[in-house]
Formats: sequence, C-alpha cells, structure tokens
Amino acid sequence: MKLRSIFLCLVALASLPHNAGAEPLKGAELRNLINGKRIYLSVPLGGEFPLYYKKGGTVDGSGEATGLGRTMKPNDSGKWWVKGPNLCQKWKTWYDGKVFCFTITKTAEAKIAWTRDDGYSGTARIGN
Repeated sequence: MKLRSIFLCLVALASLPHNAGAEPLKGAELRNLINGKRIYLSVPLGGEFPLYYKKGGTVDGSGEATGLGRTMKPNDSGKWWVKGPNLCQKWKTWYDGKVFCFTITKTAEAKIAWTRDDGYSGTARIGN
C-alpha cells in the first residue's frame, strides 16, 4: 500500500512544461494516437512507466518497464475513452478509482505532453 502511494506521487510529480504554441489533440485524432499503443510516462527519478491503451477501451498499467516500474512493480487496469478534447481514464484501484481526464499535446513525432484535469502535467513517449 505504501509503495503504491509513493509510486503514484512520483508519477504525478513528473511535471514538465508543454510547448506553448502546440494545439491539444481531440476526438478521432487523439483516439488514433492512443488506441492500441504503449505510452511511456517519464518519471522523476529517470526511466519510464508504460501504460498500454488497448483497442476496445481498456488500459493496462502492469509496470513491466525499466527504472521505477521494474523496482516497484505496480499493477492495475482500467478503462479509457476520448471525450471531446480529453483522454479520460478510470483505474480499478489507483487513485481510488476516480476518473481523471487529460489534455494531450503532440510535441514531436513520438512524444506528447499531458495535463491532468487537477493540474498535474508531464511528458511521455509513444511506443507500439
């Protein structure tokens, strides 16, 4: 329980500013970018944490990655969907199952910046 809380805090603290001139993605463009992809969240202590946005609207956070994910092995799954300009997700146990929505801005070919609806922000890399 304590390790899970520490992990969630570290992911939330992975804050970096976005590109001021870039436009957030929305609708089909956002769905096509995320659907069926692994999104590797940058974490503050280095490394990445993968989230797999499966086709059909499920998201897997198994934590099988280098760095923090390999050390702490967090694990949860949930649902994801696109609502207008936002990517929304709801985990079974993480964040007490609360729904969070994100604005996503593409900053490079395979990189995004995200801002969660409570103000936390960060960056990620898009994989296959």
